[in-house]
Amino acid sequence: MSGPTDPPEPGFVPAPDGQPGSVPVPDGLAQSATDRDWARSRLERRRKLGDSVVAYLVINSFLIGIWAVIGQGYFWPGWALAGWGVALILEIWSLFSHRPITNADIDREMRKGH
Repeated sequence: MSGPTDPPEPGFVPAPDGQPGSVPVPDGLAQSATDRDWARSRLERRRKLGDSVVAYLVINSFLIGIWAVIGQGYFWPGWALAGWGVALILEIWSLFSHRPITNADIDREMRKGH
């Protein structure tokens, strides 16, 4: 039996009103720990991406401002814009193009044969 501070077993959620024990989760709503870990990781990566985009905009705006103040000429901030932009694009691609491997993916791969 679970105590008031013990995590519930898979397929169960904490009892309401902070009472000891846990109650079963209705079928179809249970999630494995790995699904929750993957979702948490993805949310953390999305937040980090947002921070990266803000930093990209602020810092590169500052560099363009310096370029404009010192007389323009050769657009040297383009190197920072391009290099950092490629890194951001790769981060975005990695975040939105990958999804967790499901049992259906494994079954499909197994049906293909060796």
